[in-house]
Amino acid sequence: MKTVMLTYPQTLHSTELSTLPQVLAIGQFDGLHLGHASVILSAVRIARETGMQAAVMTFHPHPKEVMRKGDYEGYLTPLRDKEDILAGMGVDVLYVVEFNEDFSRLTPQQFVHDLLIPLQTRTAVVGFDFRFGHKGAGDEQILRTLGEGEMTVETVPPFLLNGEKVSSSLIRGLLKRGEMDEASQWLGRPYSIRGTVIHGEKRGRTIGFPTANLELTDHYVTPSKGVYAVRVQYGEQELPGVMNLGVKPTFHESGMKPTFEVHLLDFDGHLYDQELKVELVHYIRAERKFDSIDALISQIREDALTASRLLS
Repeated sequence: MKTVMLTYPQTLHSTELSTLPQVLAIGQFDGLHLGHASVILSAVRIARETGMQAAVMTFHPHPKEVMRKGDYEGYLTPLRDKEDILAGMGVDVLYVVEFNEDFSRLTPQQFVHDLLIPLQTRTAVVGFDFRFGHKGAGDEQILRTLGEGEMTVETVPPFLLNGEKVSSSLIRGLLKRGEMDEASQWLGRPYSIRGTVIHGEKRGRTIGFPTANLELTDHYVTPSKGVYAVRVQYGEQELPGVMNLGVKPTFHESGMKPTFEVHLLDFDGHLYDQELKVELVHYIRAERKFDSIDALISQIREDALTASRLLS
């Protein structure tokens, strides 16, 4: 898959832009959950049936981050994660449009005639609740009208799971409550984060449970504080582990920034400066303060056994 970064209007004449007719799925797609996948896979299917290029258009940074409104608290799928997932879905080209205040003022007409049509969009594929243009003035019917004669529009209905519409906002709520099984169902995969292993307090090794302390590579949505059973991708290896997300109240007073500390169950070695991808598979328990180090060690040992059982 090829990724093309676009800044409106400067790069619209870039030699990187495709001259091939294409089917284009359009949306923010933060989370790339089952609802988003239904839109994107529809675009891929139509592209394959018509012999055109399958493309996706998304926007970065997140509009809520730029406009400083709404419930924006980080990304479910930062751009790099989004690229990996889309490549696996059969997408040929990903257009990443820089979202800034100037771009937010585009009218629906400008969005279609100055952006979509020059990209040789023959079919636009959008979700049923798609909005575009200044203050969300455009919807899928306006998109259809503006593209008439040059571009058709396919509208994908809501994706329902257990009778409820799958959405990014509801997935964020599930993560905040530690409801990882439900979040995984809606995402279609476990929620994951990436981070680089940095030097921490090195307290884990003194109590027999060395941990990899992660500095996250992007501004991820932070799930509920607590202990998780995780799968860790390190190079070509996939390793089981247990992760503590929190402020380590046994050793610190409140006010500390939450940390991500992973203990790998079947690994012996050094990971400093290495990047790990961590899938949060199951929520084991809430973080709590222990009366003694021995009580903490006993609980960590029990958590490791629980994680091993859940991941086996």
